[in-house]
Amino acid sequence: MAESFDELRKLAGQAADELLAVAKVRPGGLMVVGCSSSEIGGHRIGTDSNVETAAAVFDGIYEQIQKRGLYLAAQCCEHLNRALIVEREAAEKFGYEQVNVVPQPKAGGSFGTTAYARFQDPVAVEHVRADCGLDIGGTLIGMHLKEVAVPVRLSIDHIGEAVLLCARTRPKFVGGARAHYDENLM
Repeated sequence: MAESFDELRKLAGQAADELLAVAKVRPGGLMVVGCSSSEIGGHRIGTDSNVETAAAVFDGIYEQIQKRGLYLAAQCCEHLNRALIVEREAAEKFGYEQVNVVPQPKAGGSFGTTAYARFQDPVAVEHVRADCGLDIGGTLIGMHLKEVAVPVRLSIDHIGEAVLLCARTRPKFVGGARAHYDENLM
């Protein structure tokens, strides 16, 4: 990995900023992030978890989340069935049921572990329905997005060595041939 922790923080912040500008998530909305610190470092997912790398990425993203009054859902790895770490306030607001697990770098991943350490009152939940998301390194966040996900391309497509995939969501279209739609929701 050629990037410094500061460069990773800046790239992650830029990615979050660009996605949130396109997604137009209202204050109080939810963004899901899956992040493989292994992939960022140029290793196969799940093989070289790095808390410092995850912390740099978390800091860049979380700054953008807080600036906009949003909630972050940090997806854990498959060893925790892709459970998510959220603030208790978000879990209660959205009606998500808490589960009992504390992520660790090798069982939950470094990003989930960082979120658990940095949030004010973290809890784990099994499912969320996020408004948008960042998938850093092929972590498969799609199951945690609202039903109609729309791919978003940013000016950057990697963080470190990890491929960056992004999505926003939109409301479903209902009606038939005579229906009209709100262009602002597309």
